[in-house]
Amino acid sequence: MSYPDSGKDDRDHLIRAIGMQGQIRVVAVRTTGLVEEARLRHHTMPTATAALGRALTAGLLLAVDLKGENVLTIRVFGDGPLGGIIVTADASSGVRGYVQDPRVHLPSRNNKLDVGGAVGRNGMLTVSKDLGLKEPYVGSVPLVSGEIAEDITYYLAASEQRPAATALGVLVDTDGRVLQAGGYLMEIMPGAEASTINRLEQRLAGMKTVTDMLSQGLSPEDILQEVAGEEAKLKILDCSTVHFRCHCTREKLLDLLVSLGVRELENLLQQEGQAEVRCHFCNESYVYSGRELEAMVQRLKES
Repeated sequence: MSYPDSGKDDRDHLIRAIGMQGQIRVVAVRTTGLVEEARLRHHTMPTATAALGRALTAGLLLAVDLKGENVLTIRVFGDGPLGGIIVTADASSGVRGYVQDPRVHLPSRNNKLDVGGAVGRNGMLTVSKDLGLKEPYVGSVPLVSGEIAEDITYYLAASEQRPAATALGVLVDTDGRVLQAGGYLMEIMPGAEASTINRLEQRLAGMKTVTDMLSQGLSPEDILQEVAGEEAKLKILDCSTVHFRCHCTREKLLDLLVSLGVRELENLLQQEGQAEVRCHFCNESYVYSGRELEAMVQRLKES
């Protein structure tokens, strides 16, 4: 396994490590290009960009334990104007997602984009994991702040009994472009000593923001070291490139059209002469001709 050179590789990537003789696990990720791609695909305004970027980053951090075809979905629904955020991440470091209203942009709050105001403080965060079992694992918690990082931290503690610290950040330029994005997750493992926990709490209290560290040229490897400290003696477990990746295909969305049934398809034929289906997750659109619709109708009538 080759690893990016610290501070020299600006590709989006995730790195995972353990430290303090197995008492802590730390994951850090840079998602700048990934979040910029999401912005361009969904035409998000700055506050919506920050909210979606944080949720996409959180999805990758939570997906590090997935295997094979496993996927997880994060749903954030608050009472703010954004409406909600839905993100899915897979075991191969791919993630996709969208916000219900990409046009949301609020005045800054304490010189930061007001993600909490856009999401809303009243609502729920739900994480579902499809682990290949008969039923997916589903956990839900009330929103703490709508700022995403605090909500993820609370979810891990309350729903999965995993004490952790989460930081997420998205820095947006005045023209809307994503300048920096990333995050980290530090988890306290079972049996950790009280002295270890106290030391880490003190260290995190004075930690710079994720976007400050990225802006200063720190890589995810460097961020791991900043968060845990030299004395943690981190051992790198693995490193992977992360991507905005959607699983939609023309064939999959064709099945969605067929599910509408004969009457609805005939209405589309009569009124539009064709059908256009857009994927919520990546905003890609697929057009099906009138001839294709006629063939669908015919197959349904014959079945």
